Amino acid sequence: QVQLVESGGGSVQAGGSLRLSCAVFGYTSSSFCMGWFRQVSGKEREGVAGIDNDGITKYADSAKGRFTISQDNAKNTLYLQMNSLKPEDTDMYLCAATYKYCSGAYSVQPGYYDYWGQGTQVTVSS
Repeated sequence: QVQLVESGGGSVQAGGSLRLSCAVFGYTSSSFCMGWFRQVSGKEREGVAGIDNDGITKYADSAKGRFTISQDNAKNTLYLQMNSLKPEDTDMYLCAATYKYCSGAYSVQPGYYDYWGQGTQVTVSS
C-alpha cells in the first residue's frame, strides 16, 4: 500500500520561505512520477510542480523562479522549496504519485495521478 505523508507547511509572512516534504511509504519514490498540487476546499486541484520519471521538472507559471521541486531517492522523499512566498500562495498543498510513466505537462496534471497525501497547509500573510 502506497502512502504519502506531507509535512513542512505553516504560517509565514510574505517574502518568507518554506520547504514542504512528502515521505513515500510502500514503494520507491524514484519509480514514480510525482508532483505537488494545491487545493482550496471545494475547488479543483491545481498543479504547482512535477518531476517525471526522467527527473525533468515542470512548473506552473506562478511557481517558476520561486519554487523548486526535488527528490531524495535515498530518503524516499519529495520536496518543494518555496521562496519569495506571496499571500496568493496560501492554500492546502498535496503531493501525488503514480506508477504510470509521465513526461512534460503530464507531471502537473492532477487527473494523471493515483496516490495522494492528506496535504499540508501553507498560509502567507501580507
